[in-house]
Amino acid sequence: RHRLQTPWVESVRLLDRSSGQRKVTIGTLYLSATHTIFVENNPETRKETWVLHSMVSSVERLPTNPTGSQLILRCKDFRVFQILIPQERDCLDIHASLVRLSRPEKYSELYCLSFNPNVNKEERVESWNFIDLMADYKRMGVPNNLWVATAANSEYRVCDTYPSELFVPKSVTPAIIVGSSRFRSRGRFPTLSYFHQDTLAAVCRCSQPLSGFSGRCQEDEMMLQAVMKSNPGSDYIYVVDTRPKLNAMANRAAGKGYENEDHYTNIKLQFIGIENIHVMRSSQQKIIDVGEMRSLSMTDFLWGLENSGWLKHIKAILDAGVFIARAVADEGVSVLVHCSDGWDRTAQACSIASILLDPYYRTIKGFMVLIERDWVSFGHKFSNRYAHLDGDPKEVSPVIDQFLECVWQLSEQFPCAFEFNERFLITIHTHVYSCQYGTFLGNSQKERRDIRLNEQSHSLWPQLWKDRAEYTNPLYKAELTQSQVTAAHKHCFTSYCINVSNTIPGINRV
Repeated sequence: RHRLQTPWVESVRLLDRSSGQRKVTIGTLYLSATHTIFVENNPETRKETWVLHSMVSSVERLPTNPTGSQLILRCKDFRVFQILIPQERDCLDIHASLVRLSRPEKYSELYCLSFNPNVNKEERVESWNFIDLMADYKRMGVPNNLWVATAANSEYRVCDTYPSELFVPKSVTPAIIVGSSRFRSRGRFPTLSYFHQDTLAAVCRCSQPLSGFSGRCQEDEMMLQAVMKSNPGSDYIYVVDTRPKLNAMANRAAGKGYENEDHYTNIKLQFIGIENIHVMRSSQQKIIDVGEMRSLSMTDFLWGLENSGWLKHIKAILDAGVFIARAVADEGVSVLVHCSDGWDRTAQACSIASILLDPYYRTIKGFMVLIERDWVSFGHKFSNRYAHLDGDPKEVSPVIDQFLECVWQLSEQFPCAFEFNERFLITIHTHVYSCQYGTFLGNSQKERRDIRLNEQSHSLWPQLWKDRAEYTNPLYKAELTQSQVTAAHKHCFTSYCINVSNTIPGINRV
């Protein structure tokens, strides 16, 4: 644990730039092992500002001037604090401490592993059992005579980034699973994400095949044939490659790539064009830079927003979800979704499709289940993407931020269809980064098991459920979103892409 040289400094000036305030407050800055705390001097208010060290994305020290030394604290939830410290030596100490405290090197340094609200062991264990993914598959009607549970990945033998409990087509043998796994990037073979009871079509997910220009794999071809056969009403499946076609073609040169329709005779290949994590990181940074401009005019803001490409990326993710939802609900065709490794764009596309297809995921509890299934259990790399530990900055990318914004865009278009409000999405976003709970730690189910997270930390979901009154949308109409939705409403949801293709979401409300 880092030893604090300067635990507190008096006569510090703080400006919370993200709140839009222009007034500087004077007070005392305290550093604890987990938080930076500013307490203002005003005896009437004594307002406190707490910033978790895990929420700090960067600490910038500006050149010293006659009034003192300045730090700019930028947070992962987009808050920005300007701190003026009278003495340069104190500023250097605070800067060094904050840089070290905001870049933990081991899981044991994270807040959730030292955060002990007054909860006994039984309650902590119960908190991890609050979400039951097997109960959700049961709600979908799985297992059934088409889809069955497989023990192939117990103890993470076949794929160490997948969950141990998976569903595959009934006709699939362990040999087919292992063969397919060897032919897929990171061993991520096709497996069930969502089953649509009305049409018997399924949404499945995997990673790219290791096909290169001419490689093929009999077991993988048999696996895709089995996915098609497990939907009796269809003689083909869609393979949705969420990447731009150029990116997928470039991967072929590295021995990876995409499915060859000559080898997989019963597939229709569809490229969507969601950009990679590096493009998304740069796009978000451009928006943050726009927000930090001084005396920002509406024209500057709109130009900066357009120039960032952010809304174009949001649209691409929504388009992917809409394509999958329409295939499953309207055409009754199963869909296999992948990107490169199957844990970023694939998670976005599958979870947006589920929200469009199933009203349950538009409820507070259902949305938690969806994130737990398509993100947490299927090995989205939370620790890498959201910089929970000091690591490669090129691995960081706002993947789940984009998913949450897509859901917000949908809730703006369909304000009565979601049980939860904007505050719910913002709270989840905060806790993806905060490391206050163990829910979003680690890069896979296996990694969480190996560091025994559920024995040392708490799950976020029961806390959100307890506070659900704060997160409830007053416009929600449950009768609108039951499975027997009216034809008009169903059409309204699955024809979303007609609206989104004709307008840039968000721009008309700015």
